[in-house]
Amino acid sequence: MTTDHQPTISDGAELLDQVRTAVARYVRLPSQDAMNAVVLWIAASHAVPAWNAAPRLVIRAPEKRCGKSRLLDLVEALCHRPIVTANASPAAVYRCIGESPNDPPTLLIDEADTIFGPRAGDANEDLRGLLNAGHQRNRPALRWNAARNELDHIPTFGMAALAGIGTMPDTIEDRAVVIVMRRRAPDEEVQPYRARRDGPALHQLRDQLHAWAVDQLAGLRDAAPALPVEDRAADTWEPLVAVADSAGGHWPTTARTACLTLTANEDTAESVSLRVRLLMDCRTAFADAAGLPSATLLERLRADDEAPWTSYGRDGLTTRGLSAMLRDFDISSSNRRWPDGGQSKGYLRDDFADAWSRYCPPPPGRLSVPAVPPSQPPESGTETRPWDGSSVPTPASRPKTTPVGRRDGWDGNTAPTRRAVCITCREPLSYDDGTHTHPTCTTA
Repeated sequence: MTTDHQPTISDGAELLDQVRTAVARYVRLPSQDAMNAVVLWIAASHAVPAWNAAPRLVIRAPEKRCGKSRLLDLVEALCHRPIVTANASPAAVYRCIGESPNDPPTLLIDEADTIFGPRAGDANEDLRGLLNAGHQRNRPALRWNAARNELDHIPTFGMAALAGIGTMPDTIEDRAVVIVMRRRAPDEEVQPYRARRDGPALHQLRDQLHAWAVDQLAGLRDAAPALPVEDRAADTWEPLVAVADSAGGHWPTTARTACLTLTANEDTAESVSLRVRLLMDCRTAFADAAGLPSATLLERLRADDEAPWTSYGRDGLTTRGLSAMLRDFDISSSNRRWPDGGQSKGYLRDDFADAWSRYCPPPPGRLSVPAVPPSQPPESGTETRPWDGSSVPTPASRPKTTPVGRRDGWDGNTAPTRRAVCITCREPLSYDDGTHTHPTCTTA
């Protein structure tokens, strides 16, 4: 690999562009968002002292010959202080990290399916626990040193990437940027990669990337980028987005787009827990209905041939099983009269609204690509939404709304209820027509 122009330390955006071009020369990734995420992860590995969380990179494929090991080769050539292994004991990993806890190596595990796959069972739970703990700073392993008669605090914090066939343990993928590889089509061509021939040019690019990252460390330590995700996903993506913001150019928007796209792909019905899958399927079953009898809801759930509800338990999901699974979400059925004149137990859509907003990913078509927040301060009495940069009233200046009761369309009674909230801006929705009390939201 040759370049006509060597970027200076300040050319962060150009440097990331060159890393992306280098990776794309040798391997085909499933999407540009996946490629951008890999580039940002590589760059983030050079600034580990700045991070509170060390995101994992999971490279998995459904079959052999999908390019996962080749991508790991390129990550090795470009990331900071790589240590590659096809298997490792927890003790060996502890020693690698503990030798330089202030500048830990980047652990790269190939053939990770042989360590965490179905045949391995629970044989490597200690290594899984180490990888989980090492995602966050200040989560050491404790061991009693009998020779010195004292407690040892063994560092675990550091970047790690895993490549293998099939999914990794869900606790690892929950802390990871997940790249799902696929086999190249006949018309998709890449250059063969040879470490002896191509490695030196990539190492030169790696050294430039490291020099740039070190020069940015002070700013990266204090970075608090606006993110379109929350909780564990925000911990994982914050270093990548911080690197993008520091690089500038198109990368701040590019990083947030990749973040939103890849985390949305993780929240599929196949990747969530069974109870969250039930909530998602109930949302589909309700459609626009305000309420459904238990038997009708169950019938709609079991009508989906790709859902697990016909094979759940010995006889499939029953009304009792449905009630038991929903109880932990504070959702319960009640006896009421329905529009057809019948009377039986059933559920109201309002009963699910809170759980849907807390546990379920947005329905398809409800995602919006975030933009970089504007640099100018918002007007007094407003706050800036990180997703699109618009100014909206602060909680203190928003108009007060009067709580409403639920109108029971079947018997005319009213009862207090939690109001449904918008999945985008978290503002209450009107019970009557589903519109916003917050009119500036783009979902309205």
